[in-house]
Amino acid sequence: MSDAPGIPPGASLVPSAAQAALLSAPSVPSATSAASAATGPISVHRRVGSSSLRVFPIALSGASFGWTADERATTSILDRFLELGGDFIDTADSYAGGRSEIMIGNWMRRRGARDRLTIATKVGKSADNPGLSARSVTAAVTASLSRLGVEAIDLLYLHVDDPTVPFDETLAAVDGLIRAGKVRHFGGSHHIADRLVAARIASGQLGFASMVALQNQYHLLHRDEVEGALGLVAAQLDLGIMPRFALAAGFLAGRYRTRADLEGSARGATASRYLNRRGLRVLSAVDRVADDLGTHPAAVSLAWLLSRPRVVAPVVGVSAPEQLDAVMAAPSLGLGRHELTELDRASA
Repeated sequence: MSDAPGIPPGASLVPSAAQAALLSAPSVPSATSAASAATGPISVHRRVGSSSLRVFPIALSGASFGWTADERATTSILDRFLELGGDFIDTADSYAGGRSEIMIGNWMRRRGARDRLTIATKVGKSADNPGLSARSVTAAVTASLSRLGVEAIDLLYLHVDDPTVPFDETLAAVDGLIRAGKVRHFGGSHHIADRLVAARIASGQLGFASMVALQNQYHLLHRDEVEGALGLVAAQLDLGIMPRFALAAGFLAGRYRTRADLEGSARGATASRYLNRRGLRVLSAVDRVADDLGTHPAAVSLAWLLSRPRVVAPVVGVSAPEQLDAVMAAPSLGLGRHELTELDRASA
């Protein structure tokens, strides 16, 4: 995407306090927004930014569906997620070449579950419709609707930031899809702070729908990005944050503790980057908190994320349905000041 109209190339777009006031009204936490530290269990169901969407605060990732999880495993995982109260499913048109969307769509149809779910998908990375030109976005959404078997996508993410396409072209395409009832709300993924501000300014100037959500990497071992300028802009623009790679490819769930644990794992290469002194220090702190509270490391790692400002629902993938028990326990796990301080210090 190119710079928004009227914005000099290369100029900083991170707003000052006065500029931010012009971009959006002050963000007011809803009754289901994140609880402050040491206030007990985190309340269930949260509003996605400024949208009308309210979701259970764990999003089930469909990244493994059609890749490491076959039809039977995918069905078991989705069934267990629904049984435990989950209602927010996250996928992308590029996951397993579209097979993830197909599997989710088939399962929804068999279970008659569409009306109970919020479906998020992403466009911009598929081989068939790459990038964010108007043609690509429109074709990608049409294909995703068909694979999912739905009339509308609840939350559409722009999976890339495409500098080759003018902002107004992409925003006009998305706005047209929203007006046509094919998309309800949209957000960004892998976007930096300046680009989010540029998108809001362009949307305001052109009268288009604005982003309501942001999906970027965020977890105990990757904090600087979201806790810096990106988080400031998300707050000013009232964007809900959906942390992706929320468990650091399984490392923060305690799955990988030695080099031997990495062998034979599809995510071993990604997790290996955390198997170092800092990573093991953080995991040790997670283990201590989990032991003190009688819970699983995955629940602690996700509960920490859910205590952070603007976080709505970490995006979490599992390889087996039984792993969901610990994941889905996170929203009801109250971390006190002592636990939060220990985790903050270990991961600083």
